[in-house]
Amino acid sequence: MSENENMTQRNPTAAMVAIGDEILSGRTRDANMHYLANWLTARGVNLVEVRIVPDIEEVIVGAVNDVRGRADYVFTSGGIGPTHDDITALAIGKAFEAHTDVRDDALAILKEWYDARGEEVTPARRRMARVPEGASLIANAVSGAPGFRIGNVFVMAGVPKIFQSMLDAVDGQIERGPSRIAFTVRGNAKESEIAEALEALQASHPDISIGSYPGKTGQGRNVAIVLRGYVKEDVHAVALKVHEIMQQKEMKPQLVEGMPVTDED
Repeated sequence: MSENENMTQRNPTAAMVAIGDEILSGRTRDANMHYLANWLTARGVNLVEVRIVPDIEEVIVGAVNDVRGRADYVFTSGGIGPTHDDITALAIGKAFEAHTDVRDDALAILKEWYDARGEEVTPARRRMARVPEGASLIANAVSGAPGFRIGNVFVMAGVPKIFQSMLDAVDGQIERGPSRIAFTVRGNAKESEIAEALEALQASHPDISIGSYPGKTGQGRNVAIVLRGYVKEDVHAVALKVHEIMQQKEMKPQLVEGMPVTDED
């Protein structure tokens, strides 16, 4: 792909709706958003919005209907299990005005899964076979119970291993966009000490995304400047300018290719 094609080809967009009272209460730390963001970035898809909503049908319906009209893809997590508060399938059906009930193909998958383990499909487990009319199933290699896709909405489990497995299952259904190249310059400094220089650099290079992320280690305060764009040579050239700015200020800069993720930033 040429440089011009890289710069003109569109990046698809995605939104996420994480569903669950347990996330909002702080009982469960959501790991799916971080995984999804990396998964989408690797495919040239921009994650543009994330919402966390409670197990309330009308709230789920409203959130999904809102974001599915503005993003190319919507991924939901949570609420498709066997308990009374797993209402996501019903809510998604309502959002699409599609009848939702136990579906034979989903039930057959559950029966095969539990038969192989000498267990029964109990009434509670049957709830996991509820699928809106017109939806296609998403395979679940971890625990059997499928997710589903309807329109541009992918409905997945909230358990991280299952969520990740379902992403693998739909990989071929996602349109790729051009991937962005990243360089990171990290130096021993406070953000405010280079803020003006970065602002000027961003103004003169609007095609390069420049992000500033402060942190702190045992050696004191530091800042990571992440530069992203579609043409490697251009991104690297701007990264070198950031490195030079930091070096002039004796900030002991380090330049690496990529976008290291740490808990500090």
